[in-house]
Amino acid sequence: MAKAPIQVVWFKRDLRIHDHAPLSNAAAAGPVLPIFAIEPEQWQASDSALRHWQFAADSLADLSQALGTLGLPLCLWQGSMLDLLAALKAHYGELVLHSHEETGNAWSFARDLDVKAWCQQHETPWHEARQHGVVRGLKSRVADRNAWEKHWEALMTAPTATAPQNALAAEGWQAFHQIDVKHLHDLTLGFDTTPCPERQPGGRSEGRAVWRSFVSQRGRRYRGSLSKPLLAWEFGSRLSPHLAWGTLSMREVVQSLRRQRQKHAEDTPWSRSLRAFASRLHWHCHFIQKLESEPSIESQTLHPALRDLRERDPEHPNLIAWKQGQTGVPLVDACMRSLIATGWINFRMRAMLISHATFGLGLHWYEPALHLARLFTDFEPGIHYPQVQMQAGATGTNALRVYNPIKQAEDNDPDGEFVARWVPELTVLPLEWRAKPWALPESLRQRFGFQPAEHYPLPNDFECEARHWKKILYELRRTPDAREASQAIVDKLASQRRPPARRAKKAKPADRQQLSLFDNGGLGDG
Repeated sequence: MAKAPIQVVWFKRDLRIHDHAPLSNAAAAGPVLPIFAIEPEQWQASDSALRHWQFAADSLADLSQALGTLGLPLCLWQGSMLDLLAALKAHYGELVLHSHEETGNAWSFARDLDVKAWCQQHETPWHEARQHGVVRGLKSRVADRNAWEKHWEALMTAPTATAPQNALAAEGWQAFHQIDVKHLHDLTLGFDTTPCPERQPGGRSEGRAVWRSFVSQRGRRYRGSLSKPLLAWEFGSRLSPHLAWGTLSMREVVQSLRRQRQKHAEDTPWSRSLRAFASRLHWHCHFIQKLESEPSIESQTLHPALRDLRERDPEHPNLIAWKQGQTGVPLVDACMRSLIATGWINFRMRAMLISHATFGLGLHWYEPALHLARLFTDFEPGIHYPQVQMQAGATGTNALRVYNPIKQAEDNDPDGEFVARWVPELTVLPLEWRAKPWALPESLRQRFGFQPAEHYPLPNDFECEARHWKKILYELRRTPDAREASQAIVDKLASQRRPPARRAKKAKPADRQQLSLFDNGGLGDG
């Protein structure tokens, strides 16, 4: 009887053993070789950062321990996936590759195409399983997009894959294990090496603890805390990095959430909060589908009429001030400084950061997008880039959302606690002046020992700047060619969920139709 070929399980952004179909399928087919390739090119990409690696390293250590309970190793290979496949082929001969599908950035997409070509050339089967609700090869026809929700629901209601209990480890796996798991944090991988002292720890055990605390206690105040940076830190789900790195599967979270909704059905605050969170899990996959269907969103302005509007300038003084949290606008600077230190901030504040960069400071969306990608521990390309373009008004199909940072401070940090924590140079001022210190009357400057421009930067006229860019965008979007392009974008990417009958006559024109908003993952979970 012929020996079964080695079943290679390629872990990517799915760092768990529970509900991991590739691992379960591989264990049922033959000797298993679990691998994770630490590819230098991936970690030197311009949207990569040390904080991403640190979260992944936490998660890999946890995964290694979990695989050990199954009698399996985790082989940590430092080098390209193609070199690893070649080495595996030379050592074992016949292989079968198992992994989850991935909708990542341009680099991972190109890498996967190279892996596919290698597998075809060397007659190596590659079995990919769906992990999220993303559908490969989705057409632009309305009927296909309407069927997307059925695909999503079918995947989320299917039984979760159980961890294999009788897996057989491939012999000779030690040859492909180059790095001890204890030394993962010693690797200084990442394009950006900015420290993140208050980073959320990774790993499935951490993810499960965060989820339990959310559904048992914290989640009751979720709905009323989403927009407020201090409250969202405590009462938001905080699952986004765990979903981004796959320490928890979307399906297990959805199924657990539905059980909790039944449990709390008679408790109005719980019911409303869990319903709000459920909608965000749904749109998580919906946004990743956009990048899957239109990969150029990562680097090119979606609407053709808006592509030459601004130049990309990584050295623009406004960009540098924004990145450093030195714009002179307290809530904007507090958000940026908080994000640098913690790797997370709530969705509304993320949206405000993009809005201020593009409307208030007149910057092209691309460089701010890269900077935020490097700062978000929960960076998910499929959510991040479509959301950034939407908040920047670059899709040409959305109603423009311009967040006034003064109003946001009044609404979402009314006691000034968040600003006081992250912009301590303003704590000498009374609360009523912290949101706009540039307006402090001369009579009060000496009393409080505070001089604008000396103790804190003076902002530009961001309100005037925002009005200027809104006017330009509205004018560009009104031309016949722009409207036609807007309709093409809607036909390809926008949600086509049929509105209720009572609203059927109020359908929005193409240039105002929404690319549905979601606030989990790449632009923050609630």
